Amino acid sequence: MPEVNQQLIAERLQISVATVSRCFTNHPGINPLTRARVFQLAAELGYTHQEMRTGRASKKATATSKPKVTFGVLICSEEEEYYRKDYQNPSEQILAGITECAHVNGVKVEVHLVDPKAVALDDPTYLKIEKFRRRWNGLLLVYPFPSAVLDALAIKMPLVSLVEQYDHAGIDCVDVDHDKGVSSAIEHLREHGHRRIGFFTRRYTVEASWSFRRYAAFVEKMARLRLTVSPRDIVNMFPSKELGEAESIEYAAERTLDGVTAWVCAADHQAFELIRGLRKRGIDVPGQVSVTGFDGIAAPRGCPVLSTIEIPFREIGATGTLRLIARVKKHFGSTQHVFIDGRLRAGATVASIRK
Repeated sequence: MPEVNQQLIAERLQISVATVSRCFTNHPGINPLTRARVFQLAAELGYTHQEMRTGRASKKATATSKPKVTFGVLICSEEEEYYRKDYQNPSEQILAGITECAHVNGVKVEVHLVDPKAVALDDPTYLKIEKFRRRWNGLLLVYPFPSAVLDALAIKMPLVSLVEQYDHAGIDCVDVDHDKGVSSAIEHLREHGHRRIGFFTRRYTVEASWSFRRYAAFVEKMARLRLTVSPRDIVNMFPSKELGEAESIEYAAERTLDGVTAWVCAADHQAFELIRGLRKRGIDVPGQVSVTGFDGIAAPRGCPVLSTIEIPFREIGATGTLRLIARVKKHFGSTQHVFIDGRLRAGATVASIRK
């Protein structure tokens, strides 16, 4: 196995070693997306940059310069899921916003991927980053984390969660406005004549509160529009039965043939899986049934441009970083939840009902 260093990162990304080095030192002029790609690969490889200074120059710098603020960025995801190539990963845009804002404000960031099955800080996935965690002034969390891990981290440093909301009293949050997003998607479907609309999601290793929030927004909007929500048209959300991936798509196909004319999916990757599954079963999208998503990621090869809610991931990353800077400066300020509007993107997966 090759040595994990900046040379390896440069070769994998086909950029210069100098560019990689400048990414880790917040050098001006580095494209935020390039910096995000470097940090992503570094997290995958387990590489963390450590500044090395020796001699008199080091002593002089220590005496005259202010201590650097360092933020950790923990991404809670299984490696197979995080690095899958068939779907665009939103974290690249999140990290771009984080690193761009961090650079402007003189903050150093260290990125690590952690296993969602780890439910305590004494798990190996957290122990291997313990020496880095000791120097962090604050922590940005990306994706859902187990509650026990949140409780343990919250007493150690200020936390800001990105694209995930928690009821924890000590954790700030920056997220998309789920209510407005789902409302826009349902309005879009209603304008095309849809009345019998189902909701589709899937199970995750760590409970995905965003899926529940989008379902709650779905039920509320349907009630406001006086549209019936049948429990039989809900997939993988209590009290409906939880199913595996293949079973879920098979069940959605059965409900479509029974009269569901549109599916609101809790996330884009779910929508793409559903579209592929329906088409394999001879059900045309959007000819026979319309599908909407939520995220705004690029369509994978062979899939149509999805009608979805685009999440401003980059803005969420930057806003979360600013919020963490404020938390570090004012430890005893009240926690805040900041919601940023998403935008409806009409694609090729919604059509008017055939008369």
